[in-house]
Amino acid sequence: MDAQKILKFCLEKGFLVDKEVLNLFSETSDLESLGLIVEKIKSHTQKRIITKQTFCENQDKVNEVFLSLPEKKQESLEKLKIKLGLSIEISHEKRVAFEENVPEEDVCQVNPFSGVKILSNPIQPNKKIEVKDFVLHFKNRFSELSNILQQHSELSNLVSINKISGNRQGISIIGIVSDKKITKNKNILFEVEDLTGKIKVLINQNKPELYKKAEEISLDSVIGFKGSGNREIFFVNDVIFPDSKIFERKNSFVEEYALFIGDLHFGSKLFLKENFLKFIDYLNGKVPNTLEVDKIKYLFIVGDLITGVGNYPNQERDLKIVDLEEQFSGIAELLGKIRKDIKIIISPGNHDCVRLMEPQPVFDEKYAWPLYDLDNVLLTGNPCNVNIGAKKGFLGFNVLTYHGFSFPFYANNVSRLMLKKSMNSPEEIMKYLLKNRHLAPTHASVQYFPLEKDALLIREVPDIFVAAHTHKSAVSYYDNVLVVSTSCWESMTPYQEKFGNKPDHCKVPLFNLKTRSVKILDFE
Repeated sequence: MDAQKILKFCLEKGFLVDKEVLNLFSETSDLESLGLIVEKIKSHTQKRIITKQTFCENQDKVNEVFLSLPEKKQESLEKLKIKLGLSIEISHEKRVAFEENVPEEDVCQVNPFSGVKILSNPIQPNKKIEVKDFVLHFKNRFSELSNILQQHSELSNLVSINKISGNRQGISIIGIVSDKKITKNKNILFEVEDLTGKIKVLINQNKPELYKKAEEISLDSVIGFKGSGNREIFFVNDVIFPDSKIFERKNSFVEEYALFIGDLHFGSKLFLKENFLKFIDYLNGKVPNTLEVDKIKYLFIVGDLITGVGNYPNQERDLKIVDLEEQFSGIAELLGKIRKDIKIIISPGNHDCVRLMEPQPVFDEKYAWPLYDLDNVLLTGNPCNVNIGAKKGFLGFNVLTYHGFSFPFYANNVSRLMLKKSMNSPEEIMKYLLKNRHLAPTHASVQYFPLEKDALLIREVPDIFVAAHTHKSAVSYYDNVLVVSTSCWESMTPYQEKFGNKPDHCKVPLFNLKTRSVKILDFE
């Protein structure tokens, strides 16, 4: 098809395509179907310029629209789909899934049991950390988040910091926040830098709504600022966060259920074993009037499966089981009682005998070998992106799991979260991190391994974000992202009592993949 016709069509629809995509589009005659696909991508991403990378980053949405087209139209676009890199041979995908050593960080892996796919599970290189690793880590983090921010239409007239000259009006900058102060006039003064330079950024206290937004900005966050100024100082009219939005909520056409739990702390004297056995009886259909049980297909356990050994001073006095291997054997025995058609996806937390440095690797087989012997258990790192419920014609739900070790830092350092006592309202912390598109934006909030590709950055907005650590049960939505915080299976500890935490016990969110309804089951 003539390229001019395609360009005219794109302009009428309110988007542009780069030269590479234009050349590929010219090879098809089905402009109507092509337009439908691109319009959906534009609506989903809010991007005004569509590139080949845009298609690659939104494969799920492209395939969803593609599968909704009549079969003949699908055939006419199949060649284009392959050239865009969106068709993968199934045989190759299965072969990758069973390789023991996968070199890529973010390879898609199909699990040996159906319905679960690991989308990203970072692999840490076995190397000594050097200063240059942190420099590269932050440069790449800035570049990725800057690319996300550039898609926000509010950030008009974007310029690099070193390009600001004279008194520029109505411009925008994107920078990483390296310093934050309150001036004697109660204004907020940031030091912000990009790859070209640094600048002072001022938020005036006489703009209350803007001031509230600025108060929430954490150090090392990548933020967009609109305003005016010169090379000495930039006066802000608006603050733009990277943010996480989904414009449509998915629904499976098959009724299945997923459950979310965490913080079992097996091995502790306070582990609520009888309550957990009630939960297992429920899963096995031994509780009357629970017809939904047969449709439960997925169980997520988001860290602190065991209580561990030596996690804090004098922990021995709180342990019922003092041997690490015995703790793993005991919890594996309990999980082994669950019926085998339920897929159990387990990620580690700070008590699970893996390093605290994030991203955390999968459980150490030296101690956790009993878990590896369970056929229906999938062990992942922390954090991890997992897809569940995919069927022919439905791409499934993308679930981001993160134990939540960074949560106390933001609960104690972001004023709004402090006022809400958010360790007892963890969904507020989770929404804050979604807003920043990062699980631990501030350097000091967690120990982390400075991978070249930041494993804590939220590249793809998940359908479901699940976390634990606070021992509080909460279910909420943030711009169509389902936010789930799990309760615990350990009684109130003296440590929690000391800090005023009020844990929830044995509460289990039950999510219906077809209707999206959420029911909280109570085994307390």
